[in-house]
Amino acid sequence: MKGNMEKNAEATRQAVVNSVPQRGFFGHPKGLLTLFFTEFWERFSYYGMRALLLYYIYDTTMNGGLGFTQSTAVAIMSIYGSLVYMSTIIGGWLADRMLGKSRSLFYGGVLIMLGHVVLAFPGGANTLFVSMGLIIIGTGMLKPNVSSVVGEMYADNDNRRDAGFSIFYMGINLGGFIAPLIVGTVGQKVDYHLGFSLAAVGMLAGLLVYLFTRKKYLGLAGTTVPNPLTREERKSILTRIGLGTLVIAAVVAIAAWQGWLTIQSFTITISVLGVLIPIAYFTVMYRSGKTTDIERSRLLAYIPLFIAAVMFWSIQEQGSTILGVYADQRTQLDFAGFRIEPSWFQSANPLFIIVLAPIFAWIWTALGDRQPSVPVKFSFGLLFAGLSFLVILLPAHFGGGGLVSPLWLVLSYFVVVLGELCLSPVGLSTTTKLAPAAFSAQAMSLWFLAPAAAQAINALISQLYSEENEMLYFGIIGGASVALSIVLFLLAPIIRKAMKGIH
Repeated sequence: MKGNMEKNAEATRQAVVNSVPQRGFFGHPKGLLTLFFTEFWERFSYYGMRALLLYYIYDTTMNGGLGFTQSTAVAIMSIYGSLVYMSTIIGGWLADRMLGKSRSLFYGGVLIMLGHVVLAFPGGANTLFVSMGLIIIGTGMLKPNVSSVVGEMYADNDNRRDAGFSIFYMGINLGGFIAPLIVGTVGQKVDYHLGFSLAAVGMLAGLLVYLFTRKKYLGLAGTTVPNPLTREERKSILTRIGLGTLVIAAVVAIAAWQGWLTIQSFTITISVLGVLIPIAYFTVMYRSGKTTDIERSRLLAYIPLFIAAVMFWSIQEQGSTILGVYADQRTQLDFAGFRIEPSWFQSANPLFIIVLAPIFAWIWTALGDRQPSVPVKFSFGLLFAGLSFLVILLPAHFGGGGLVSPLWLVLSYFVVVLGELCLSPVGLSTTTKLAPAAFSAQAMSLWFLAPAAAQAINALISQLYSEENEMLYFGIIGGASVALSIVLFLLAPIIRKAMKGIH
């Protein structure tokens, strides 16, 4: 019975591959063109909005902003980022059980576009939160599924697969590089809402590319529902969702009535959930009767790697919050004869990834079996992340409190990208290898919970930042990351042994 199910699954996968034109986009399936530009425009809209959003939240109402305090703006941005990653759990479930990947990512794109459209019109804080809600749900539906559809276009033994993903991720980083330069410039020099409207236009462009090319280029990729709900399950799930919605609505209504529903209380709630959800994930997997002893050992080995990933993403994600504030308030923006917009610094990360990713890929390939183990690569990632914060201490120490050269900020982004290329590319692969077989479908959600937890923690700790204590702030967090990298490096042989043959 099991053998027949595996044969049927293999036949279905091969039918999907056969339905996709296999040559046409740099020697890859034509569907890669569809997904490349869909994701390019989606990332353009997301990173364009993110580059502008922080300044919009804390800028004065006289300048068209919302007038929140700086610390509140940073907390809102961090919670927003955390919920975006948490929502991928919902998006993955909807694709697997109800909609399929293709419809999920399209509906997600529509919600994202609507979120940007809402923010394109002045409406105060309520408009901001409605917009964020739409984009959070939409990104959760689109982000995990578009990558999965890329994989469906290739046969399991197709040696073009890795190169195809590299081309796809180049689209992500190109969108992330261009967006702050365009959306940020228009938003900060002309009008915030005009900038947000450009983000909406970007997502619309991605949807149009997808609509007009998916049938011809994607074939059956993303159209199947891998584990559809039965009629009985559908009734049960819909009942639970309905009851859950009513309970949440009642709690929110009571909290609002009692005056408990504040940005600070919401921040604390999401921060706690950001930590508790991964703990629950690990506990359920470890205690499951479907998890073997070898898989339990691998799961224990994954825990320090997950903690390291949370520490890394905590620093990396502050590049758009704390370093965004630093760019606006502590950096000399008149440089080399022209004016730099603070939002432009958000282009540094994707630019360095575009330049350095091929170099790192060549290094790991050249080293072959001599390349560092996964725990050692993670420790390098933490080391560079910590150093990226310690770099900021130098101009603060020697500058006497004045504005600092923008080159220091660029150097900080450069150093953290070195860490990202040591940790991020191997993170998802390692997650899928170490996850118990019974939970393999949820592995991608588990990996996304690391930046979700990091952003949830950032929502609290980033409120401690101020210009007066910036040396203490960067020093403690950067030093903690370096110290953790040393501990992880020393534990690497033990972790590798517990991985039971996974390297």
